[in-house]
Amino acid sequence: MKQLSELRDEVSLWTGLEQRINDAIELSELNDSDLQVEIEKESAIISTQLEKLSLSTLLNGKYDHGNAILTINTGEGGTDAQDWAGMLERMYLRWSERKGYQTEILDETEGEEAGIKTVSIMVTGQYAYGYLHPENGVHRLVRLSPYDSAHRRHTSFAQVEILPEAAQEDPLVTINPDDLKIDVYKSSGAGGQNVQKNATAVRITHIPTGIVVSCQNERSQMQNRDNAMRVLRARLLSLAQIAQDKHLADLRGVYQKAEWGSQIRSYVLHPYQMVKDHRTEFEVGNSQSVLDGDLDGFIEAFLRQKKEDRP
Repeated sequence: MKQLSELRDEVSLWTGLEQRINDAIELSELNDSDLQVEIEKESAIISTQLEKLSLSTLLNGKYDHGNAILTINTGEGGTDAQDWAGMLERMYLRWSERKGYQTEILDETEGEEAGIKTVSIMVTGQYAYGYLHPENGVHRLVRLSPYDSAHRRHTSFAQVEILPEAAQEDPLVTINPDDLKIDVYKSSGAGGQNVQKNATAVRITHIPTGIVVSCQNERSQMQNRDNAMRVLRARLLSLAQIAQDKHLADLRGVYQKAEWGSQIRSYVLHPYQMVKDHRTEFEVGNSQSVLDGDLDGFIEAFLRQKKEDRP
């Protein structure tokens, strides 16, 4: 029923656009000069909507229409890298808000001085995985470090990983409860009233694969366990797809260490302003707008290039 509802919504968008085009054509055929401004305005709206819908036709992968789990891990760069990971978290939360997606932080480990060490975010909405998938890879930041007393230029790295959410009924993911080792411990975090007095954090180890996931953001042990299982299912789905297809890039992209020479995109704040994607050569001169969540240009460029590269 969920799939049927999504298909109906998608078809209604196209039929609605078709009706809007027909109405605009009828208005133009009246040859009324007083309607010229209105027709031009409507034409611009139709063009924008058509461009948006045509982009969605590029998202035809098995999991493109579903939710995504976004994970950010700190790479090389020390405190600056942890701050950079926190900036990326804000960027993706802003982008999700722009797209109308719901976000939920499943697990987060704060940095010692600033930013974060790692965070996992559930992004819920139609085509969330399809649109986020191009963001998978190493992201590099170049700026004057606010954590350097000499205020020198530093380069920081962070690894972004995008996984599709695995549905409970997905045949590719079967979890035997006997294969799980579940540990419960007290959540870490700021002192004072925020310290958890009860053991609510959950760490799950999938023994056959060695995959370890943990969640501690919720105050309920049951909620943390459910969230950890969602992440575990997504990682097992990734492994299953790799084993089935052998083409890692189709689902997850080739894993690269977050260090020099491995970045998919560079964000330069000094000595000039520029964000450049090294796969598509798409670039934007306003770095701040990108860090505020304006990512659609990069995502669209990647999806269109991917379509052109297909045989």
